[in-house]
Amino acid sequence: MEFTAMQKYVAEFLGTMILILLGDGVVANVVLAKNKGNSSGWIVIATGWGLAVAFAVYVTGWVSGAHINPAVTVGLASIGAFSWALVPGYIISQILGAFVGGILVYITYKDHFDATDDPASKLGVFSTGPAIRNLGMNLITEIVGTAMLLLGILGIGYTMGGEGAVNAGMNPFVVGFLIFSIGLSLGGPTGYAINPARDLGPRLAHAVLPIKGKGSNDWGYGLIVPIIGPLIGGVLGSLVWVWFLNISGM
Repeated sequence: MEFTAMQKYVAEFLGTMILILLGDGVVANVVLAKNKGNSSGWIVIATGWGLAVAFAVYVTGWVSGAHINPAVTVGLASIGAFSWALVPGYIISQILGAFVGGILVYITYKDHFDATDDPASKLGVFSTGPAIRNLGMNLITEIVGTAMLLLGILGIGYTMGGEGAVNAGMNPFVVGFLIFSIGLSLGGPTGYAINPARDLGPRLAHAVLPIKGKGSNDWGYGLIVPIIGPLIGGVLGSLVWVWFLNISGM
């Protein structure tokens, strides 16, 4: 079935909203006060994000491909695997979906935001931040993580045969494990944004929501590392995949 551009944009909006609702939701459960999951740790966060990606892709992938990430959209377009004409609409839809997802997380955890004293923890529900603040190294971390994301996505899709293959239905589940792996292995330094919309949309939500005791939005970090790094990494990871295919004779 062929879908219109608008149908694809709606799917990207919905998919990214699901991603943030479940992804930022698990962060809220772990870091905000008086939650049943409070202080349950990084493994829970990495697991929640991996499953969030898998479920978002299952819901919307059949319509738009479920990029749910501008780095994926730009990375695929850079190697001719996606139309540049659709890139602006995809990115806008992804950011809007992430913004709404952030608002839904706030509504869900409103009492726990009120019960939490630390402004940094509140911002950390919505957006990423460095464990050690060094913008140059933080940027490199995001580039490496997102390059691995695109290389993994393209490799998984190729190996599993794509749409119509017998095991194609497992593709989103395996991509979820890829996100889980990146979180466990590369997520420590920056919180692994690896997705400009995942950071920018919720950070905008943090900026406009009436969150009790909230602090800075940290735009000095947020407009550089989690946006520029993933976009560069997405292109590099895609180019590495094309290079690998070429030297493999495919």
